[in-house]
Amino acid sequence: MPRHDRNLVFIGGGPRTAGILERLGANAAELSSGSVNIHVVEPFRAGSGRIWRFDQDPGLMLNSTAGDVTMFTDASVVCAGPVADGPDLAQWAAAITAGTLSDAPKLPHHLKVQAAELTRASFPTRQLNSAYLEWFFRRAVAALAPHATVTIHHDTARVISPSGDGGHVVTLAGGARVEADAVVLAVGHSDAKVHGRSAEFATFAARHGRFHAAPAYTTDVDYSALTPGEDVIVSGMGLAFVDLVVLLMEGRGGRFIAKDDGELDYVPSGREPRLWAGSRRGVPYHSKISATLRGEALGPAPFFTEDAVTRLLAKHSELDFRTHLWPLIAKDTAHAYYQELFTGNPEQVNTDWAVFSSQFARLDWYSPDREALVASAVPERSLWLDFEQLDHPLASATLTDQDSVRDAVMAHIVKDLRLRDGDEHPETLALFLGLLRAYMNFAAIVPAERLTAGSHAAVQGWWHGFFSFVDSGPPPHRLRQILAIHRAGLLEFLGPGLTVATEEATGLFVATAGGGVSGIKAAAFIEARLPAPTVVNSDNPVLTHLHGSGGGTEQHLLTADGTVSTGRLLVTASHQVVGPSGEQAKTLFAVGPGTSAWGSGAFARPNSNAAPFRDNDALARLVLHALAEKTDLTLLSGRTQS
Repeated sequence: MPRHDRNLVFIGGGPRTAGILERLGANAAELSSGSVNIHVVEPFRAGSGRIWRFDQDPGLMLNSTAGDVTMFTDASVVCAGPVADGPDLAQWAAAITAGTLSDAPKLPHHLKVQAAELTRASFPTRQLNSAYLEWFFRRAVAALAPHATVTIHHDTARVISPSGDGGHVVTLAGGARVEADAVVLAVGHSDAKVHGRSAEFATFAARHGRFHAAPAYTTDVDYSALTPGEDVIVSGMGLAFVDLVVLLMEGRGGRFIAKDDGELDYVPSGREPRLWAGSRRGVPYHSKISATLRGEALGPAPFFTEDAVTRLLAKHSELDFRTHLWPLIAKDTAHAYYQELFTGNPEQVNTDWAVFSSQFARLDWYSPDREALVASAVPERSLWLDFEQLDHPLASATLTDQDSVRDAVMAHIVKDLRLRDGDEHPETLALFLGLLRAYMNFAAIVPAERLTAGSHAAVQGWWHGFFSFVDSGPPPHRLRQILAIHRAGLLEFLGPGLTVATEEATGLFVATAGGGVSGIKAAAFIEARLPAPTVVNSDNPVLTHLHGSGGGTEQHLLTADGTVSTGRLLVTASHQVVGPSGEQAKTLFAVGPGTSAWGSGAFARPNSNAAPFRDNDALARLVLHALAEKTDLTLLSGRTQS
């Protein structure tokens, strides 16, 4: 039988593409027929891509510890293909230091030092993670032989057009054209054209000679126009805000001095602006957790399970996230939290865990009896798990002026560090793990097509935001740094419910927060967050062309208020791109945060049956099947013609 090569093109060469390449290699022996010519289009370095590239401020860090970052499948991953274990980031760094990694990369001196000092509990720099991701990419490429070859194009894809044989032609910015039997779009967090309210802010700033930064990846913004001592309004207090603080403080020469009590003092360089920060919640994301579990192992989810969802589906044609699913998630996460509290900190309770858990299992989460059970078993009210209070930590605070807002935000950060940065409250880690388990399992057990339109918006909006707020916060030392910078007079807190307006008479931005802090005026305004997903307003040329040519469309949801767009590229559950008329592209796939598929990230914690690895395996097998089918059709056509 003659050999027929197939062409597979990845648009985007970051860690998601690297993970799919590894799965292609793992499944190729079983599913590949003929060889595959793989092309990876990536303007930055393959493996790390733009977000994780080496060329960014060396002070920027991951918000995960080195022991919680891996690109490898392991025995916990439930997938059809064979798992292929490998070192997580901490093990990789240790092997480099020990000289036991056969294909170790050549690291610059400062990264060798970082690798040698890294522990499983360390928060690595993005530069070190970049080296790990690029090493993994090279390893994945090597493992593809002899089933595939990989060509990297340091360019940007501009156009995906159909070819005559049912395939595609990918045109690059440099003019090259790459034929493809299948294409995988993995462009990650794409930039957006400045639009909507941000465009109004930008126009205002340009008209008055002011500074405005629209939502963007923080390290890509030029902040050089901000002058020392200048007041800057900042909207958003998530991870983009933390990066901004690093760039404008330490990045401008400031430094921290450790005090005897473990806290920090900030020594300014004199080049820093003064930040006025607020957000919807008014506080930074919760700190990552340094405690370890002391009680019983968590085990599998007891309430938010596939069987529970199946029972709901038997009763309801559509599921509502808030009514049907969130109570199960809340109960499941709370079960993990209370299990650790009862078995890891038994002095905090007055009931046996077996007794409490059997009663807890019979009660709905939002029921007075469940609340009464917790109140009777846990004397300390501050240890009662309240998700609404967790979501809006300043809702019960009395905020009347700048001083009360400052005190409330400071108290919240201090409490957060007390609960999360130390060994006294391992139940906070159980909360983290329970929420993570539910977040990672959601896509696997909830069929997207059976959710109401409003639930899609809730999952992609509130649920993702709440999970990020609780589980995806910065390392603890970043919050200590924020407190130190505040004490140095270079960071003020505006509180919750922040809104920003413009004042034509003065040409200034005006910040108002729900806590009574109003009238803060500044000539500079930064929207510290990533752009919301958008296809229509994407600044990525290939997405713009895909939408304009009718090859793809945004996801639209029919709600009580009419049709609403999520801004995400519409894909099927198997990541096939869907056109504006509902047609599914058989060999055009898309993955990542800009698609309608439930987000699952690119790398994950080891031994967690991680969703991105399950997704990568399923997609790799689907792509190999599609390529094999095209090969079979070509062979059949050839025999017919002969």
